[in-house]
Amino acid sequence: MEESEIVDQSFPLIFAFDEIVALGYRENVNLAQIRTFTEMDSHEEKVFKAVRESQEREAIQEMKKKAKELQAARREAERTGKKTPGFGGGFGGGSRSSGESVPVMADDFKPEPSKPTYTAPKPSPSGRAMKLGSKGKDVDHFVDKLVSEGQEVSSTKSSRQSAQAAKIATPAIHTESVHLRIEEKVTLTARRDGGLDNMEIHGMISLRISDEQYGKIIIAVENQEARGAQIQTHPNVDKKLFQSKSEIGLKNPNKPFPINSDIGVMRWRLQSNDESLMPLSINCWPTESADGCDVNVEYELEQEQLELNDVVITIPLPSGVGAPVVGDLDGEYHVDSRRGMLEWRLPVIDASNKSGSLEFSCHGHSDDFFPVSVSFLSTKSYCDVMVSGIRMVDGGQPVKYSSDTALLVEKYEIL
Repeated sequence: MEESEIVDQSFPLIFAFDEIVALGYRENVNLAQIRTFTEMDSHEEKVFKAVRESQEREAIQEMKKKAKELQAARREAERTGKKTPGFGGGFGGGSRSSGESVPVMADDFKPEPSKPTYTAPKPSPSGRAMKLGSKGKDVDHFVDKLVSEGQEVSSTKSSRQSAQAAKIATPAIHTESVHLRIEEKVTLTARRDGGLDNMEIHGMISLRISDEQYGKIIIAVENQEARGAQIQTHPNVDKKLFQSKSEIGLKNPNKPFPINSDIGVMRWRLQSNDESLMPLSINCWPTESADGCDVNVEYELEQEQLELNDVVITIPLPSGVGAPVVGDLDGEYHVDSRRGMLEWRLPVIDASNKSGSLEFSCHGHSDDFFPVSVSFLSTKSYCDVMVSGIRMVDGGQPVKYSSDTALLVEKYEIL
């Protein structure tokens, strides 16, 4: 755990410890109770606010109505030549004659809203206080307890999203003087009742050379893609060499590749609306009942050659209805009450666990649980493009190289 992560979560940690420590002694509470205390919505507060807003609206409407009646009375007095009715101190004190009358506009009238009669119940004094200067072992014990109960302890980073798309960094790897990166990005929009609106896979091979002695090289590419992906090479790449031997080399073999810069040498694009080509299919099925909604969410790995890591399926929740009641699930879940989201997290999805489900109950309507968004990371190429070897232009000696592959999500939504 890094210091920056603790700083990012400083206030939630303080509130959590305030529930644990009272007058220097540990309270007899478990993790579930702490989570309830720190994230619980106050029903009484919501009722109080609703009553107060309603009374304010009624007071404003009543004052506007009175202002219009006063304005009509002034106009009637002007027509009959009588004195307008007197108004007390708040309007300048004393009555005015018809010649001195000043119209009172309803929109200019700013009444002070009446105070609501509803009184929120006062919380019972717990007498709890946080003891400063407590020993570090208490912190370690609390963190260990979180981990032992399956709670992920990490800092919350401001998004996304990327609402955009989740950007997951690949782990640092050892790189040789010649390094190749194969990166693909997925953009997908599907329908809740089945069917795929659009899916696009954009891929690129980037080359980075850090030693000038390896500037003149030829890259052998192995392309097993048979689903109609469109492939393009860099304008400076010899297209005839690529088409005949599936090798990437410069048109001028005597000219080296640039040194210490990432150069895109080949790119491809696959577009389809065939739902069988989806990397991961999601079926979200809300069923409305008298008590709210029972929601069933299922996933299915459609491309069994892929291994998806750090999968997060995010389901929106209705506001102001409290936390959902989660039943059976594969993996684990996290409720983000501030964003109103339920995150279903699965460390790995591959051929061994190609399907899974989540069930929860929550107040709301079917449309409240859409759109469902998905993010994941894979170290395998969707289009099955890879580098099979690198050799020198002069002499044909093989060149030692390193490579990494990443399949990322830019947008993945079920509407």
